[in-house]
Amino acid sequence: MKINKILISQAQPAVIEKSPYFKLSSNSDLELTFQPFMRIEGVSLKEFRSQRTEILDYSAVIFTSRTTIDNFFRICEEARITVPETMKYFCITEAIALYLQKYIVYRKRKIFFADGKFDSFMEIILKHKDERFILALSEPHNPEIPQTLEKLHLNFRPLVFAHTVSTDLSGLNISDYDILVFNSPNEISSLVSQFGNENIPMIVVLGENTAKAAVEAGLQIYGKAPAPGIPNVATAVELLVKNAAEGKELEPIEFCHSHKAENFIKAQEAKPTKRSRAKRKPAEEAAPATVAKKSTK
Repeated sequence: MKINKILISQAQPAVIEKSPYFKLSSNSDLELTFQPFMRIEGVSLKEFRSQRTEILDYSAVIFTSRTTIDNFFRICEEARITVPETMKYFCITEAIALYLQKYIVYRKRKIFFADGKFDSFMEIILKHKDERFILALSEPHNPEIPQTLEKLHLNFRPLVFAHTVSTDLSGLNISDYDILVFNSPNEISSLVSQFGNENIPMIVVLGENTAKAAVEAGLQIYGKAPAPGIPNVATAVELLVKNAAEGKELEPIEFCHSHKAENFIKAQEAKPTKRSRAKRKPAEEAAPATVAKKSTK
């Protein structure tokens, strides 16, 4: 089997040379097509107000995407809300945190960010558990973070600032392609709603949640990133192209959900138990000495 045509479900990079797909684009035997399967629409001010929440009643905002940053500050501008300098910002990656520079003076604000990993992000938020959090969401969204915040009994309010809607793909013939690349669960939903789940080309996905969505939709995955030695989806595609060129049989990979939210909650629940045992031990050791002292009088 030879791979020639690849469909990537995102807008074409403005500078392909800085994209992870640059190496693939340099291969004259490959034809890359960039086609977004989803588009983002910010909620109207009326829709936001229907959620009956005052932004200034909260002391921190949690961001997991640039889209929610854009629409959070757009709503604030339309509602004539001046966000105080004391507001704290929690971002899942440094790249998202740096994007805040578009709206605030970065060095003068309290900004916290993780490395993109769920556990490290939750640990950072837990260190500031006394804050009143706004969780900025795009609908539909991954429920892991709101569910975890709720189980940790943190004071937070989930607010929807944008909607993700399917792009009209009626003019697209996906059977023309050898590989389809997806970056989010919403893109999988768009694919299945418009083309079904039969006779779909090989799929490569970014992230565990996208993989889970694909499996639940009855699709087979042939590549996934990140993985050991595969930092991004472009590398996963490159590996498939190489194996196909060498005549190797391409087989779907197995996917096992890691249950990272559940594991994090269990780890947090176990921590107080360990501390209480440590505190009881010195008290138990001190008791006999006290009794012995009384018996000598």
